Amino acid sequence: MGVRLEIPEGLRWVERVPAGRAWLAALPDRVAECVDEWGLRLSGPPFPYAFASLALPAELPDGTLAVLKLQYPDADSAQEATALARWAGDGAVRLLAHHPARRALLVERCDPGTPLHAAPADEALDVVAGLLPRLWRPAAAPFTRLAEEAAGWLERMPVSWERAGRPYERRLLDVAVGRVAELVGTQGEQVLVNQDLHAGNVLRAGREPWLVIDPKPLAGEREFGVVAIVRGQELGHSAAAVRRRLDRLTADLGLDRERVRGWAIGHTLAWSIAEDAVLGHRIETARWLAGLG
Repeated sequence: MGVRLEIPEGLRWVERVPAGRAWLAALPDRVAECVDEWGLRLSGPPFPYAFASLALPAELPDGTLAVLKLQYPDADSAQEATALARWAGDGAVRLLAHHPARRALLVERCDPGTPLHAAPADEALDVVAGLLPRLWRPAAAPFTRLAEEAAGWLERMPVSWERAGRPYERRLLDVAVGRVAELVGTQGEQVLVNQDLHAGNVLRAGREPWLVIDPKPLAGEREFGVVAIVRGQELGHSAAAVRRRLDRLTADLGLDRERVRGWAIGHTLAWSIAEDAVLGHRIETARWLAGLG
């Protein structure tokens, strides 16, 4: 018999699509199955920041604090468990158990779990610059290649732009498409990069000062690996803040600034229209990066 679940507000978007409603309907039974199989005790309501998964605080029989995570079955997070296993706790939370058919992960819980964006911006960038080289392991299959992912952006961006009523200027779309098309075939060494490494996905912990959670992994060049922190609004949403992050991280990590800027324009705009929602702050960020605003 399933358990009674509270669905966080950030996850309510899944109710708008048939696949999402089916996933929500199956969640209580899947949670109950994981609790039984792994001997868990659920210890509180879901974490409120979840957007693409249900994340529940749990305890193992020996008292170890953990998080039970049931993923929405999208492609972006399909290899999350594989990435966590590859990192083996080095700069990221440890994977404790995984049930692929249920899209269920049991991971180490960060305590106290304060997000990186609570730190001053320059201190947060120091943390990111220290973590990323540890996470950039050589990568290939089964991780999706950045080139393959970017081909999808190139195909979808013009279609999404038209369907959403052309919510930004054609010139910005042309810049994004052009930059990504230039970058795809000229990448450097392929390493494990994370599409969603923003300052809310790095948490204060006890085993290490900071740990990465919730990766959306790809195999791509290092220059793509800083894009999420550059474009994210958590460390300040202004043209100056975005350019500061771009300058600091490319300098500290020895990256090609123009390649990072090009990937950031394309990725930010590709992620600016989600389902039926137009995310204006991302469009604004893409304009700043492209020098159009």
